[in-house]
Amino acid sequence: MSERILLEEQRENWGTRAGFVLAAIGSAVGLGNLWGFPYKLYAYGGGAFLVPYLAAMMIIGIPVLVLEFSLGHMSQRAAPVAFRRAGRRKEMVGWWGIVLGFVIITYYPVILAWCLSFFGRSVEGILHHNGELPWAAHGGKEAVAKTAGFFLNDYCNIWTGAEGVKPWSLGSLKPEIVMCLAGVWMLMFLCICRGVKLVSKVVLWTVPLPWLMLLILTVRGLTLEGASEGMAYYLNPDWSQLLKPTTWRFAFGQVFFSMSLAFGVMITYASFLHRKSDINNNAMIVGLGDLGTSFVAGIAVFATLGAMSVAATIPVGEVIGEGTVGLSFIAFPYALAQLPHSAWFGLIFFFALITLGIDSAFSITESVLASIVDKTGWNRTATLWGMTFVGFFCGLFYCSRGGLTWLEDIDGLINGPWGIALLGLIQCLVLGWLFRLSRLRRHANERSDWKLGMWWDWIIRVVAPVLLSALFIWSMYDTVSVPDKDTGDVWMISGDGSVKIPVVVAVALAALAPILAIVLSCIKSRTEAQGTLRRSDEPVGPDQPPQRLGPAMAVAGLIASAFAVVVTIAAQLRTNAGVELTDGLAWGIPAAIVVIVACSGMVCSSVAIVMGSLATVRADRYGHRPHWTAQLGGIGGTLGAGFALGISMALYVLYFKIEGGAVSHTSELKGSAFLMMALMLAIIVVGLGWCFYRAIKAAGVASSGRNQPPKEMNGQ
Repeated sequence: MSERILLEEQRENWGTRAGFVLAAIGSAVGLGNLWGFPYKLYAYGGGAFLVPYLAAMMIIGIPVLVLEFSLGHMSQRAAPVAFRRAGRRKEMVGWWGIVLGFVIITYYPVILAWCLSFFGRSVEGILHHNGELPWAAHGGKEAVAKTAGFFLNDYCNIWTGAEGVKPWSLGSLKPEIVMCLAGVWMLMFLCICRGVKLVSKVVLWTVPLPWLMLLILTVRGLTLEGASEGMAYYLNPDWSQLLKPTTWRFAFGQVFFSMSLAFGVMITYASFLHRKSDINNNAMIVGLGDLGTSFVAGIAVFATLGAMSVAATIPVGEVIGEGTVGLSFIAFPYALAQLPHSAWFGLIFFFALITLGIDSAFSITESVLASIVDKTGWNRTATLWGMTFVGFFCGLFYCSRGGLTWLEDIDGLINGPWGIALLGLIQCLVLGWLFRLSRLRRHANERSDWKLGMWWDWIIRVVAPVLLSALFIWSMYDTVSVPDKDTGDVWMISGDGSVKIPVVVAVALAALAPILAIVLSCIKSRTEAQGTLRRSDEPVGPDQPPQRLGPAMAVAGLIASAFAVVVTIAAQLRTNAGVELTDGLAWGIPAAIVVIVACSGMVCSSVAIVMGSLATVRADRYGHRPHWTAQLGGIGGTLGAGFALGISMALYVLYFKIEGGAVSHTSELKGSAFLMMALMLAIIVVGLGWCFYRAIKAAGVASSGRNQPPKEMNGQ
């Protein structure tokens, strides 16, 4: 089946371009934007963090988003079938993201249930507590303790040391959370039950409303006494942090996770676009919209925290916490409670959280639903009811006394490098090396307001996979070998030596996801036509002889890089166990040898990448596919280079101890902070303005073309 026939298949479409853009922004913008981005900005250099973040947005965020939009629009199907149309054996990549997405929607609605419950507590404060929040208190540390106790003890009812049980023991359910969870699932059901046309109408309210709420909080926060102190913590740049690889690692990781990449959500949403819809400009608008929401949310949060610190005579840093889910429901409610008529501000804040989170929640649910319906042909409404009940009952697991521990441990792994980032790496490798990537670029350019160049191909094929694989290896090193500074926990092992059951379950879920994806991809579809994204006249045979040197260099690079990774992690584990490394690293291997091997792996991998790239370019020029040995060399070389880069950065941090210095924070807002804020706002406003100008101009040209009569009727 040709691409033309595929694009003309009947499929439900978004009602308007605005509906699609708002839905995509709503999926990208979630609860993490309100506390994830501001916390990382605060913790890793203040305004200086914006430099690597913007670089990551341009290098990974928007290019990978264009990739997913192009695949979804070209295939007109949800992620699994979209990958199948790119190649029969590639379907499992799409199902992998869908399986991980389903795991996420078992606990993400629980966080929304907390938001809904706190929204109700704000209403209660307005009606029965003279406009004050139930946890409001004054007196500095006493107020902090009361807020923390309200969330952890009164609300979540977590285990304390007195019971003598592990923090992950389940225990009883909290009825208030269960009822709110049921309400969240019903809201999600109502949002998507009638298809994307209803979704496009829902997001016209649920996406602009959080922006309005954030604007209100921002204006109010900036007018409070002490707001400048919070802004100083948020934006004062510490340029020395740019010399630390960790700053760049977290910047690239935050961009990838913030934009909902690799879940299959963006592929599914793009599959409902009209066949002439723009792709590149929409991706730019979504990326800048996500960035703008995160940045403005940080201003609102830190201005409010600054006002709270002045009112409670406590430094801003003492109430920010570690940025986890639980602390987000401690620091922010505490800050709100210090404001006059705090219940009204709590009402606005938690309503903003609900509307921010509901879009992300039902977007993932929609991607899972569309994938199941496309594969099985089941009735959409009945399938949605089934997913609602299954998701609700799985969510009860996190409503127990140990639910908070389970939620944080599972989310940290599934929604982190071991889950979504790894899948994003696989996605770039599969589409970059095993599919004619130029086809997707041409497809996007033919329908877009501005065009992509060859540089996009190499970002997807080489740059993004190398960086993502480096992030994966470095994160794996940190996760399994670096003990927690407070508890002494090392990955699966608690500080007291016991096994952490939630982490074991999370690892099992992450490992089972690709296995289940393979099983699902082997099931014969009841609805899928035997079509591919290959044109009927496209040559399918290789146009070059098999390579020998490229794959050999790739294998050598992978082996060398893997050797360096294993030895370094084993050495750190021995160090954590109290073993002196006087005879070298693990198994007595000197550190210098490990460094030399890692560098050799980088050199071999680079040669493999060059050879595979040359063969790919030559094959694409003549409209053929490269030989599988060239593809193998390119993939192996890319992975080897990324592994070597990741472990090299970890060794650099370990042996040069560049992480010793903390971020320097001052309470006085510097001129450079004003400059960074003005620059960011200019980038967001000018960027979005340019995108909208191109969209309006393209719409005007299209409209005039439609209104012009045919040439034979125009007197010619």
